[in-house]
Amino acid sequence: MQIIEVKEPGSVTAFHKLAHLIYEGDSNWITPLEAMVDSAFDPKKNAFLKHGEGTRWILNDSQGKTIGRIGAFINRNKCNTFRQPTGGVGYFECIDDLAAAFLLFDTARDWLAGRGMEAMDGPVNFGENMINWGLLVKGFMPQGFGMPYNKPYYLQLFENYGFKIYFEQYTYHLNQRVPFPERFWKIAEWVANKPNFRFEHVQFSQMERHIKEFTHIYEEAWAQHDNHQEVDTDDIRSMMKMAKLIAEEKFIWFAYHLDEPVLFFGMIPDWNQLLAKLKGKLDLWSLLKFFWYQKIRTITRTRILVMGVVPKFQGSGLESAVFWHLDKIMKQKPWITEVELSWVGDFNPKMVAMYKSVGGVHAKTHYTMRFLFDRNAPFERAPMLMKEVRILREEREKIQPIAGNEVLMTIE
Repeated sequence: MQIIEVKEPGSVTAFHKLAHLIYEGDSNWITPLEAMVDSAFDPKKNAFLKHGEGTRWILNDSQGKTIGRIGAFINRNKCNTFRQPTGGVGYFECIDDLAAAFLLFDTARDWLAGRGMEAMDGPVNFGENMINWGLLVKGFMPQGFGMPYNKPYYLQLFENYGFKIYFEQYTYHLNQRVPFPERFWKIAEWVANKPNFRFEHVQFSQMERHIKEFTHIYEEAWAQHDNHQEVDTDDIRSMMKMAKLIAEEKFIWFAYHLDEPVLFFGMIPDWNQLLAKLKGKLDLWSLLKFFWYQKIRTITRTRILVMGVVPKFQGSGLESAVFWHLDKIMKQKPWITEVELSWVGDFNPKMVAMYKSVGGVHAKTHYTMRFLFDRNAPFERAPMLMKEVRILREEREKIQPIAGNEVLMTIE
């Protein structure tokens, strides 16, 4: 077998073609856009490469047939926030063969170790964890946009090599035709109309202002979390540019208290319902089909990517108020029948409880797995969110004198 680093056009083509061979006949697999995959390794398109590096390989058998692929990357802003300096592996595809998989993992491990890493997480993406993050182990169905799909035997390949579960990721589905509890809407309407608060959806023409607002919320909401890293404005700008391409203005919301941004909510249409018909290409014919299928309302599902609330307003009901405003938008789109809440980690039990409380049905489970290069080092799972914000009782009473925590959400 031969490992080849992906640099030339031929190896790029082989990298993409392999996935089609692996999933041939699998109706659940939705071909990702090749350009989107390639952009993860392009410094001109992936802002994370400004403070990191990444590469990818294909694996050929003795006859020159491609039988595997993998990518490896280091985010220098985050890799040292763990006990062991930790890189990532992703875009993994492989035939059901331990020797082939092990050679791919070995190649990624050696590349990462040569750059000071002592562990690797996978399969993950070189970017925000809301896109292409985790190994699917339950819910082998067509995935929502940005949620990874893989063959069931991949779990054995990872486990046999020595990867262990670092944390579990849960996805919940909401039936739009089933109304939320009446008490939920009463709280939502009350909070939505409280003085000193206002709720606005984004305007893409005000992108720089929104970047500053999101940065403020991100820093406040994550400051108390383990493995917190200082936000990079270019990363946020890159994320917002992507949002402009894949989201609608009325699907992205901010909440303000006396002009301070205190909540961010982001939802997107499930573009996978269209991409399933394009086979990973964006040529002229595919674009025509894309607009046609969009016109006839092929998309019937949305995916909530992220919601973040600054600490002093967590548990205040702002999340429910966003749903109150969003409900008016969704009623204008009756063809949207399902909302995917993805994803929440097992380290965040409060958010798991919230998803269940609004009627979410557990539909999918992914694993983020970790491999320690020192095989004698003790393995630790991702810590629970022990650094949750403690709001003083008097502050809570000023903001929201309602018992319960039906509407607590935090950034993933």
